[in-house]
Amino acid sequence: MTPGTLLLVPNTLDLGAEEVSLRDVLPDAVIRRAAGLLHWAAEDARSTRAFLKRVAALTPLAVPLQAIAIIELPRPRKGSREPVPAAEWHTLLKPALEGHDLGLLSEAGLPAVADPGAALVQAAHAAGVPVLPLPGASSLLLALAASGLNGQSFAFVGYLPQDVAPRAERLKELEGLSRRLGQTQLIIETPYRNAALLGAMIAVLSPSTRVAVSCGLTLPGGWSRTDSVAGWTRRPAQMPNRWPAVFSLLAP
Repeated sequence: MTPGTLLLVPNTLDLGAEEVSLRDVLPDAVIRRAAGLLHWAAEDARSTRAFLKRVAALTPLAVPLQAIAIIELPRPRKGSREPVPAAEWHTLLKPALEGHDLGLLSEAGLPAVADPGAALVQAAHAAGVPVLPLPGASSLLLALAASGLNGQSFAFVGYLPQDVAPRAERLKELEGLSRRLGQTQLIIETPYRNAALLGAMIAVLSPSTRVAVSCGLTLPGGWSRTDSVAGWTRRPAQMPNRWPAVFSLLAP
């Protein structure tokens, strides 16, 4: 049997904020493709149903929402550092292995980028299931483009430690790496800790290191600013505690 395709369906970037129109963020072709899928693997089933309701407001779903199969991605066992067994990821691919297209949806942005869905994509390749990414917004690339920092060499380093001392140590490590390689370092944080991260960057990094912040990308009132640490110190910014933000640094 010819397998179906694992479709990486982009989501909006308005999680936790006032909703924007899907058509402001996603191409119509992506909305139509999402409306036709009967099988989904998702980070969160509830937010996936909410996404499909937004899709249905623009393009009729192929079947009623209640008839669409949504299976949540497996999570590591609580208190365990062991990865999710490969067999569990393979099980999610059953619809695709039976010839049906399967959508993968993250809670925000592109699936499998800073997202646990990457393991499902890996399992799809191992099982011979074709993978097709659909176009949509990536907060990381939008923030990099808006920063004016080095877009020829960059690294996404994810979250930093929450505790003050380890976070400061990690920031100095990233600054040294950036200086050595001329490489932009991209960082994300949980929105309610946005202010704490920016404050730590200003306190720890060298005055001449450039720091960029993109906040609320694709949302009304979203903004991007790049300045030296010294500039951020002279002109502090008020960081929202509900909007997602991407932080970047480049050391001279």
